[in-house]
Order: sequence, then structure tokens, then C-alpha cells
Amino acid sequence: MSVYDILNSSFIKWMDVPEGDRDIVISSRVRLARNLGEIPFPHLLDQITGSKSLELISHAWKNTPGPLLADMDMIALDQLSPLDRQILTEKHLSSPQHADATCAYRAILVNHDGSLAAMVNEEDHLRMQCLLPGIRLRECYATAQALDDEFEYNLDYAFDEERGYLTACPTNVGTGLRASVMVHLPAMQMSGQLNHVLQNIGQLGMAVRGLYGEGSQPVGNFYQISNQVTLGQTEEDICTYLQTVTEQIVEQEGLLRERLKTDLKYQLEDKIGRAYGILCNARVIASDEALSLLSDVRLGVDLGILTGISLLALNELMVAIRPAHLQKLGGREMDAIERDIKRAEVIQAKMTSVK
Repeated sequence: MSVYDILNSSFIKWMDVPEGDRDIVISSRVRLARNLGEIPFPHLLDQITGSKSLELISHAWKNTPGPLLADMDMIALDQLSPLDRQILTEKHLSSPQHADATCAYRAILVNHDGSLAAMVNEEDHLRMQCLLPGIRLRECYATAQALDDEFEYNLDYAFDEERGYLTACPTNVGTGLRASVMVHLPAMQMSGQLNHVLQNIGQLGMAVRGLYGEGSQPVGNFYQISNQVTLGQTEEDICTYLQTVTEQIVEQEGLLRERLKTDLKYQLEDKIGRAYGILCNARVIASDEALSLLSDVRLGVDLGILTGISLLALNELMVAIRPAHLQKLGGREMDAIERDIKRAEVIQAKMTSVK
């Protein structure tokens, strides 16, 4: 499967919902940052050194024996339109910083279902990620590490015996590992406990951000929680710690959901019913409002208040209503009001088709 197949698909792996999972942890991700020895960090690259780094990584992709790299497609970003680059970001396969690039030595590798991706010459020469549905941090790490091993077969990484892997940002030095989970916490917000919980998470050494990581604001009760320290800890320690914190969050959110269902039955059902009604009937809807209403509907599905709607369909909608996806579907550039109209059409079509 090519990068273009991923661009045109409504589904990638993280949207799936593991059997028996609640709608609390949407996805897990582990990212490894690596740099090539004796080549400047990406922010210092010129055309010659940038092309050299891309050539070395492309050679490793083509010539390294291994099943993971064999399943990946690679394309230079300057061969993709700005819209397609934004779509990769909306699918969580590329960062906004990476997607904005027009230089000839940035590229991306993606496997057949989007569970593995690697950005070339973003902040670091190579940023590999494994992105899977639910709480699967250990599996994400094992897969990302296996991909790292395949790359290292033909690449000479920048590594220091005392400091570990050398990275462009000092906060990534050491393991170069960033682990994160995407969580949905509507009950904490409705019960007034969210700010307290998020403060506690910060005190535990975790960063809390919005849907698209650093620089993005939380919308619709969706939060990305990740480690902040990579130096002085092992990769296993980082993943285990985040796993433990996440399990505690899941337990607390689950208890609050059941309490709301019992103590505020009619208010909760009214809120969820109104959200569903607006999504099914609105003619114009902005992105932030849509995500907030989808959050209420997700809660209703999880608690059994709404039936016949799959979490997979709602995960697909989270991406389908983003600006680049709407414009690709519409076949043209759109201004904000045109996107709001198209977004309402897309939501109506999806919501009515799953009932």
C-alpha cells in the first residue's frame, strides 16, 4: 500500500476499537527520535547535507532486510500537495512542523495501515512512531524498537555512551523516546474534577496537550498525555510509568461515568440527546463545536444511552471533519463557512448511516 492509499483511506489503524475497550483511551503512541552521526541536525542542514541525510535513510529503507521496512512506502514531501501534507497531520502521521516543509529533503514513510510512520528531517533526522488503538504502550514500544533496529542495520546513529541518543532538543536526549496516550475524559470535566486531575498528572512529570500534541489546545474533552523526561530512564521504565498513570485515569474516569449515570440520569441523557440531535440536524457547524458534541455522543455510546453507533464511526468522524479532509472530499479549497457547511453534511451522512 502506498502513501497515496493512506491519504485516500477513511481508516487507519489507531481508529480501530479493541474488543471490550471503553471509550476512554483512544490510542497509544511511542515515538523514537534518532539522528545520523556526522551530519548536522535538521535545523542546520543545507541542500547538500539535507540531500545526503535523505539519501542515507532512503538507502536504509530500500536495502535493509526486515519485514517492517519492507511494508513501508516512502515519499518526499515536496511530491505531495500542501493539502495532502495537512491530511497526514490530521491522521496523526506527521507533525504540523513537518507538513509545512517545502524543502526537497523532507520525506515520510508509512506502512499499509498507518500503524507505523517515520518522519525524515523534521526536528530530528528520523522520528519513528508506532500508533495503535487502546492502551497498548508496550506493543507500541516493541514495534517501534524493532523498526529502529532495522534502520540501524544500515545507519550510523549519533550516540554518546554517557548521554545516550543525541537529539536536536535536549529534552529528548537519552532514550529519544516519547510515549503518549490519547484519552477522552468527559466525566471528569462534567464532575468538575478535571483541572485537579490534570494538575496531578503534571506533578507526576507528564505533559498534557491537545489532540495534536505540542502547541495544540484541548477540545472536546480529548487530551494527549505524554512523558517529559527521556534522560536517566530506560525505555521500559517510561512506558511502564505512563501505563500505570493511564490505568489510574481510566479507573477514575470510569467510576465517574457510572456515578453520573446514576446521580444525574435525566440531565446526562438530555445533554447527550441534545448533542445527537444537533449533530444529526445542523446545517452549519464549526470544528470545535463538532468535537464537543461528538464527545457527548461518545459518552452516550459508552454508557449505553445511545445504541447503534460504533466508536469506529466516531473515530473516523474525528478526522473526517478536519479542514484538509473536508476540502479533499469537496475537491476544492474552501473558506471557513464553506467548511462548516461541508462538515455538517459529513456528520449527518455518517450519523444517519450508522443508525
